[in-house]
Amino acid sequence: MLALTATPASTVTTALLRRQRTARTWIQPVLPQRALPQLRRGNTMTMANVKGMDAVTFKPFELQKVEPRNMSEMLDTIRAKLKAMGDGTISVSAYDTAWVALVKRLDGDDGPQFPTSIDWITKNQLPDGSWGDESYFLVHDRIINTLACIVALKSWNIHHHKCERGLSFIRENLWRITEQDEENMPVGFEITLPTLLEMAKGLGLDLPYDEPALQEIYSKRDLKLSKIPKDALHAGPTTLLLSIEGMPGLDWEKLLKFQCPDGSIMSSPAPTAYALMQTKDKKCLQFLEELVNNYNSGVPFTYPIDIFERLWVVDRLERLGISRYFRSEILGCLDHVYRQLTPEGLPATRGCPVNDIDDTAMGFRLMRLYGYDVSAGVFEHFEKGDEFVCYPGQSNKSVTATHNLYRAAQLSFPGEDVLERADVFSRGFLKEKRASGKLGDKWVIPKDFPGEVGYALDFPWRASLPRIETRFYLEQYGGSSDVWIGKVLYRIPLVSNELFLKTAREDFFSFQRFCRHELNGLRKWYEKNKLAAFGVTPKCVLRAYFLAAANIFEPDRAAERLAWARTAVIAEAVSCHLRGKASDANSTSGDGPISELDNNGRHALTRVDEDPEKALLDALGELIGIASSENASHGLREAWKLWLRSLTTKEELDSCGGNTALLIVRSVEISSGRYSLKEHDANHSEYTQLERLTSSICRKLTSMIPVQNGAYIKDDEKSVSHVDSEMRQLAQSVFQSCNSINRVTRQTFLDVAKSYYYVAHSSTETIDSHISKVIFEDVISE
Repeated sequence: MLALTATPASTVTTALLRRQRTARTWIQPVLPQRALPQLRRGNTMTMANVKGMDAVTFKPFELQKVEPRNMSEMLDTIRAKLKAMGDGTISVSAYDTAWVALVKRLDGDDGPQFPTSIDWITKNQLPDGSWGDESYFLVHDRIINTLACIVALKSWNIHHHKCERGLSFIRENLWRITEQDEENMPVGFEITLPTLLEMAKGLGLDLPYDEPALQEIYSKRDLKLSKIPKDALHAGPTTLLLSIEGMPGLDWEKLLKFQCPDGSIMSSPAPTAYALMQTKDKKCLQFLEELVNNYNSGVPFTYPIDIFERLWVVDRLERLGISRYFRSEILGCLDHVYRQLTPEGLPATRGCPVNDIDDTAMGFRLMRLYGYDVSAGVFEHFEKGDEFVCYPGQSNKSVTATHNLYRAAQLSFPGEDVLERADVFSRGFLKEKRASGKLGDKWVIPKDFPGEVGYALDFPWRASLPRIETRFYLEQYGGSSDVWIGKVLYRIPLVSNELFLKTAREDFFSFQRFCRHELNGLRKWYEKNKLAAFGVTPKCVLRAYFLAAANIFEPDRAAERLAWARTAVIAEAVSCHLRGKASDANSTSGDGPISELDNNGRHALTRVDEDPEKALLDALGELIGIASSENASHGLREAWKLWLRSLTTKEELDSCGGNTALLIVRSVEISSGRYSLKEHDANHSEYTQLERLTSSICRKLTSMIPVQNGAYIKDDEKSVSHVDSEMRQLAQSVFQSCNSINRVTRQTFLDVAKSYYYVAHSSTETIDSHISKVIFEDVISE
């Protein structure tokens, strides 16, 4: 009768690890990337009852040669654009161009200082008589742009027909400004619209100045000015500086102290043009001259956009899953941003005197992910009571800025209390907004922001696997259709980029091809080794592979992906076998050939050829018998010894998640060639820290019982808190410590821990739906 004690475990170890056979290496990719032909969409692996996953059917692939997709050309194009970013590229603002056109010649002669800006206005009126974003109709945007252009043209008493067409548009649409979502109202609209209306009235323009909808705008203006009175405006830089054009009674001697190094006021042409009118400041003139020349007569609403553009481009590349192609360019972007970081945070543009939580949170998160030394203390400057604000004096909270704060707060290290408070605030705010269906935002109109928020709340960073996030973001990202809101609608081509989306779709389709092909190979391996006899189901194989592929998805890392999957499957088979032995109290011959060893540690081969356990011996022997090198083979043998020797009691079998997690990490690292016992010994303390945290996290997670996504039975709530604390320690070890250990190796520990968190966090139905979505469902181009 088998007693699950140290003795059987050691005999199992000896039997399995000393088995000699001619084995094939298990770590080679199925096919080299260039040799793998395209798979016909829709004719790959199928699953019966995908949602319930009651059965899994593996079918052979039908391979078909098709025209190769020009990924290389697309990647080169993106790479060239990233290298040429400079101060950024942004669409022209009719509103700001109109203010530049209003500047009179500084030498005293009659006429405009920037006549080409008037030419731009005359050439860019839309067919309906308005000015503004041509592709997206937002009445606030069209009204403010159109009124500014009419005032500019009327001031010079030219193009009367264009003025009249613009006036007709405003008369017909002014009432609508209170009908559209308040969240989408442009920045400073309640300040700049009344100013322009007063200017229009002074010019004798026929407009409905008593329109009832305007009363609400005037009320908003009074409220905003009460929050930032003129005394405060002159005392220090505030966001109201962005909308000072036309405001009377300003002390320009004080305001020019807040001028940006490039001569602008808040990096914006409209207030800079107004400052130039009032002061004739040479630095203001130089800023506008350079901008008019750079943008061929029209000007954007803000410039430069170097910080904002770089951060949001890196974020898009990360979430779309193609950042690995541009690592050096991304590091160049983040180096630039890091140089602009201050203890008070980040602004959107270089030299801007006002920092905001949106850029600060995005910058903090990305720089922390890439190993930069950034302090969580920057968020203390945005904390007001029990809330976090985007900037001082904000009139309404931004959902997208809070979303970015939430994403940043999850990358906290031990002791960073401000990030824990930020996490509580932002998560609560976003949950409330989602529940009420009010997810419109003041800064951007994206394709599917509710989907982005939903994914972030349902799968926080510690439970989010890269390929799952990418699969969802491919549907949420709007590419060139995403439009941003400043003082007007604007677009940043490199952020809202159709080429990014196309490239990411092709990259993901290539990933799915490899997944389906590798799964076909795993099917054959599973059947050849008769693993079903040990309780390993096709669903178990599929899930093991999915967890590996959702983390390690690069085509050239197939060896690591398969190492993860096969190790997890064999570990499950051995565990099931030993659990069965331990529970069979009446068995007298249940030890079988695995434990039938002679004194020399060799198998007693009686009945082995007829016993299904031979398949398990063969499978494990194949895993450890011959690796890519003698060192790798030795390393794998030692890894399995450690794991098997840990299974000495039934209790250890039932809670072996931590040891299995380390076995997976070691198998992945050995298969990649990054790990060796010599390197492990040289960096013992660092490895010990990573191993201790990963083992503890995964051991606790495997013992938890989820009620639904993210919720656990009451007895597990304390364990969840402990796990979250250890995840913060692990994140710090991966991103900030252990620099003597390869960055990818450190990431492997985190990947395995996050995969365990994901499984503990998710219901079976959720995992099955993600498997289907990530591996089997094609990404549809819209």
